[in-house]
Parts: sequence; C-alpha cells; structure tokens
Amino acid sequence: MYLMRIGQPGAEKPIVRLNDEQYVDVSDLVGDFNEAFFAAGMADLRAAVAARTAAGQVTRFAGERIGAPIARPHQILCIGLNYRDHALETGQAIPDEPILFTKSPNTLVGPNDDVRIPRGSTKPDWEIELGIVIGRRAGYLADEAEAADAIAGYVLVNDVSERAFQIERGGQWTKGKSCETFNPAGPWLATPDEIADVLDLGMTLDINGQRRQTGTTEQMIFSPTFIVHYLSQFMVLEPGDLINTGTPPGVGLGMNPPVWLQTGDVMELSMDALGTQRQSVVAPR
Repeated sequence: MYLMRIGQPGAEKPIVRLNDEQYVDVSDLVGDFNEAFFAAGMADLRAAVAARTAAGQVTRFAGERIGAPIARPHQILCIGLNYRDHALETGQAIPDEPILFTKSPNTLVGPNDDVRIPRGSTKPDWEIELGIVIGRRAGYLADEAEAADAIAGYVLVNDVSERAFQIERGGQWTKGKSCETFNPAGPWLATPDEIADVLDLGMTLDINGQRRQTGTTEQMIFSPTFIVHYLSQFMVLEPGDLINTGTPPGVGLGMNPPVWLQTGDVMELSMDALGTQRQSVVAPR
C-alpha cells in the first residue's frame, strides 16, 4: 500500500494512493497514520481498501495539498555519514558504527511545503535520504530478520541542515538539524511489499534545475535492517517513529567552494518507488 495524508496543515486526512490519479479515502476507518495505527497493524486496512477499490469507491486527486504521510512521530532519529562518498566529501572518517543524532519531531512537513531559512543562518544545506517508519514497538531485536518485521514502510525525506549551527556552534548536531520545516517527507509511505529491493533505489536532488545529488541506496554503509536492529539495542523504538538513513554525496558542504541554499531556491527530489518532492526556500520569519 501507499499511505498518504492530504489537506491543510493540521487537518490532513488519511488516504491510500492507488495511482497518480486515484485514491481511496480511509478517513472514516483510520483516525490518522499515527502511533496507534501502526501499532494495530495494516491487515484490516488492506482488506477495506481492496473491497472499496473493487466496489469503485475511489476518488480522483484534485490538487489537494499533500502532507507528510505520517502524523508527528514520537521521535525522528538520523544516521550520519552513511554513504562512503559523502563521508569523504565532508572530510570525515568512514564510521565503524552508525552515527546517531536526532531531529525535533516538529520539523516534519509535507513534501512540497516551503523550507524556511532560520534566523541567523549562514550555511543551510540539502540532503536527500531514505526514511524508515517503524511499525511496532521494538527493543532488543534479535537480528535483522526481526528488524525487517518491525518496519512499516519507507518514505522519501529531505534532511535539511544548517551547517554553521551543526558544526561551528559546539555540542551535538541536533541544533543544526531541528530548525522549523527542516524535514520534508513524502509524498507517500510505501509498505515493504511495494519495494522489490530497498537497497536498489536510485535518488536525485536538483537545486534550481541543476543536478546536485545522484545516488543509490546500494551505496549505504549500514542497511535499513541493520540500522533498526542496531538502534533497538540502545532504545525502544515506537510505532510511527521515523529514521532518516543518511545521504549520498553532492551536498552543499562538500562542494569546493561550498554552496548554500538561498531564499528563492527550489529543491526537487526524486527516489525510485517513493515519488518526488519540490520545496521553495523562503526567508526567515
């Protein structure tokens, strides 16, 4: 299934995408794609969507705003330097274990919502990433097979970063990652059965029509199932949690000289099986 949420911010309704033109409205069955929904599992929803589709109870998209495909999660966890070439372009050592940091859950926005430069920002940057959504409460998972069973689906994300806040202001990376609007996600969550090989997803990111990032999840140092198993040894993952899994090379920080986002820039992202995003960069409040 492809889970989506459409409507104005704070009033999104859950739907299941059938194709680029049609969807099934499930807002009478599901309050939201949130912790309670993922914890309950998707079997009943699958059956209901199949029945409604067979009965012709489908709706055509009509230009509605697309929200993030999940409600605000309990936490957003992020893995840094998970592509070898990206680690090298930033002058960092290739990690022996996943590098973990967090983003504030309220950074989550829709795939085509504006990205706002924060006050005092001098080095805002882009990062296309594969996101993992957790499907059940998971702690001390035994192995990667059990980790795979704990994954509800995958989503395209833009892990927007402010490098001066992240690198030059001391302490952890979190304050360079948690600025308002810094986690566009969507347009949909694809359940694992919709993806033939999660380690064979091509991805691109353009700035103002110029290609900046080209990569594939095959280049990951740590796979999604490894990451989920690994994190479960240190914390309990909750249903609906989002994990951003790292970015391929081509970020602004890695260019010579570095290039930073400016007001008026347009970011366009695409990933196999997970759709496209388009964000305009807007001025600070």
